[in-house]
Amino acid sequence: MSPRVLVSEPPEDLVPTEKTATLKERVRDFRARHEKWELALFFFAGFAYDIFTLPRIDSHFLLTTQAVYLGVLGLLLLMELRWSGGVEPPRWLDRVWRFREGALHFFLGSLLSLYALFYFKSASGLTAFLFLAGLFGLLVANELPRFRALGPLVRVGLYGVCLTSYFAYLLPVLLGYFSGKLFVAAAGLSCLAILLITLLVGGWSGDRRRTVRHVSLPGLGVQLLLLGLHGMEAIPPVPLSMLSSGIYHGVEVTKGPKGRDYRLLHERSEWKPWQRGDQDFHARPGDKVYFFASVFAPGSFKPQYAGDRGTRLVIRWFHDDPEKGWTQYHAYDDLYLEQGGRELGFRTFAYVTNPRPGDWRVSMETEDGREIGRLSFTVIPDTGTAPRAFKVDAG
Repeated sequence: MSPRVLVSEPPEDLVPTEKTATLKERVRDFRARHEKWELALFFFAGFAYDIFTLPRIDSHFLLTTQAVYLGVLGLLLLMELRWSGGVEPPRWLDRVWRFREGALHFFLGSLLSLYALFYFKSASGLTAFLFLAGLFGLLVANELPRFRALGPLVRVGLYGVCLTSYFAYLLPVLLGYFSGKLFVAAAGLSCLAILLITLLVGGWSGDRRRTVRHVSLPGLGVQLLLLGLHGMEAIPPVPLSMLSSGIYHGVEVTKGPKGRDYRLLHERSEWKPWQRGDQDFHARPGDKVYFFASVFAPGSFKPQYAGDRGTRLVIRWFHDDPEKGWTQYHAYDDLYLEQGGRELGFRTFAYVTNPRPGDWRVSMETEDGREIGRLSFTVIPDTGTAPRAFKVDAG
């Protein structure tokens, strides 16, 4: 008689109930749970990448690419407006018609991202950053399904923003100078494009009321809004931008192998690398506080005729008076951007003598008051008499 073998079943918690998930499956599940965050991460990563890899704003390739994008986008909008409201497109368009919405938002997203970067580089001051936040919100909304579902009404408005943004910096690049009036001209060119689309769509559909609602109102309404923001000096002065700026105890101009070189004298401590020069300015009697800046301008910027000195800029100094608050202390308006195109920017400086103790702000503006950049600093009385050893930076 053979011996019996007793086999005991394992406890239930040791019985495998399902196959252990692989690393690939766990990653896929994690991405599915955090899909929205992943989209936001890639969106902002792409935006940051574009900031550091974007070519010069006056690049011929960049200008031509945008013109092609705007042309294709306008054609797609015309096609969508032509065959909408229950009107079936021709059969030869059936295979590609379903991709039109994705193509529209691809071109809109590409252009809005580009203009957001241009405005970001030129923005200075609260109102300009509020405008930039609004543009950035449009860029994000362009990716949302609910926003897309609004159809041509929104897309025509966004197209108007893109048109005006393009013309607003194309005209200064072509003409070789900056003026607030050129933005008005840019909005006027955009209005002409919107009116042309209105006439074409109205002729096709015969429905004047629907054409006005879907084309004229959003397209021309956006232009009125942009002109209003321009009048409030809320739109950054693209294509000008501040590359660098700082506060110094002295600026020495020397002759270098490629023209003028600048020696910037400062006392900044090594443990304050975030400061630009002497933003904690220790002042002795007779000291001058220097503001040094580099401003980028397209290579076409130069005097346009005999006697012209170039694009005029203004440097304004403001002091936080204990009784009056922020008041203008001095303005240096005999400054002209004589030549653009330098990679490190057009360099210039201004100074005030014997600055009062307290908080200060210096801003660089266009002739019509549009701020290119600003820098804050604090003047601290220095009662010392020992000789000072200044550090030197190249400007």
